[in-house]
Amino acid sequence: MNVASKVEAYFEEEHRFREGVQILRDLAVTTKAEETFKWQSPVYALNGKNVFWISRFKNHFSIGFFNGIFLKDPEKILVNAQKGKTQAMRHLKFESVSDIDSITVLAYMNEALRNQEKGIQLLPNKGQNPNLILPGLLAKALTDSPEIKKAFYGLSPYRQREYAEYIANAKQEKTKLSRIEKISILIKAGRGLNDRYRSK
Repeated sequence: MNVASKVEAYFEEEHRFREGVQILRDLAVTTKAEETFKWQSPVYALNGKNVFWISRFKNHFSIGFFNGIFLKDPEKILVNAQKGKTQAMRHLKFESVSDIDSITVLAYMNEALRNQEKGIQLLPNKGQNPNLILPGLLAKALTDSPEIKKAFYGLSPYRQREYAEYIANAKQEKTKLSRIEKISILIKAGRGLNDRYRSK
């Protein structure tokens, strides 16, 4: 069975949430995402990179975003299905068709696709600091500069966390961008944010 057949079979299968997942699919196919099938679920990708997927369960159905941590989530409806285990993935969960706000769902899908185009994603940190969560703009800055990325992951986990918190604590985007420009010099030099205040 080819990919297209697997996708069709998934949505045609009798299930209490058949109508719900079909509505989500109808929204997904209006985006620029490529529809495929992985891990027994329909997955939507961009340029070969997984962005979100649709799934159904016994008591709910959902959309999962592979890098959902970077979605703005103004409605505060994204959930981390496995707190303590999952860092980047976030989910929109529904218990009935009436829970679906098509405008909001489509907005989240398109934002996730735009983030993928920009390369915004949770970057691997070579096992140094598995609990590190990078703010989206910092993650993008590291993606855009291999030199800074290499230097950043050469820092201690403590220094990585200091930089991440420094950017995350800025309230406005322009402030975050200004701070990123400032710390890029320090990171390339292999220095921590507060090294000058530490006793030698």
